[in-house]
Amino acid sequence: MSLSRAIIIAAGMGRRLEHHTEERPKCLVEVAGKPILHHQLEAYRANHVDDFHIVRGYLAERIVVPGATSYLNSDFRQNNILFSLMHAEPAMTGPFLCSYSDIVFGEDVVASVLAGHGDITLVVDADWASAYEGRNDHPVAQAELTEMDGSKVLRVGKQVGPENALGEFIGLAHFTQRGCDALLEAWHDLSERLSPDEPFHAAATFRQAYLTDMLLELIDRGVHIDAAVIHGGWREIDTVEDLERVNQAWSR
Repeated sequence: MSLSRAIIIAAGMGRRLEHHTEERPKCLVEVAGKPILHHQLEAYRANHVDDFHIVRGYLAERIVVPGATSYLNSDFRQNNILFSLMHAEPAMTGPFLCSYSDIVFGEDVVASVLAGHGDITLVVDADWASAYEGRNDHPVAQAELTEMDGSKVLRVGKQVGPENALGEFIGLAHFTQRGCDALLEAWHDLSERLSPDEPFHAAATFRQAYLTDMLLELIDRGVHIDAAVIHGGWREIDTVEDLERVNQAWSR
């Protein structure tokens, strides 16, 4: 298949956005007059990515994208990003992109990850520190930071301290066929060996694992994970403070 497929992980509740997500899922919160999800779809389509697969959960019926394939994570209150992503396993038949649904990014950011050379390529923002200046409700301790050797990712996740970090993983990744195969092999192996309540890398339990926990597992298994380094051009919307800040920046 062509590099035209994107999986968007949109099952979460977005509690930290308070009243903004009382009647709509996080991905439909508006940034600069447009839902976060629509910003992503536009950036993808500008790069000829138009085969969309959306993992829904909280207020699933509100997320409607004509032509997209949807998957329901009905257990979204108990699990986390990794388990949400793997609800879209039927879409993992070849190369694909995946993104968190609480980020906005430009079309050039998508182009950068598609140009990556790893089995898996992560978009990493080298200017991450400036985004945390004055960001009080989402401190640096919650950033998914990356430790790298050149463009090779050595470690990624919240456990990578700022002193070791060369950038922040923004939540957008590309899997080649080899990367996809490695992900599925590891997922099936781990699902057979681990109970949902066993610890897994930095996660307290396998069921609560982040995508970064699986990336650490894949690194341990010898998978080449590369970084497509950017300098801004994206924003995360996790808190009310984030929403206010991004509306100011993205409207310019």
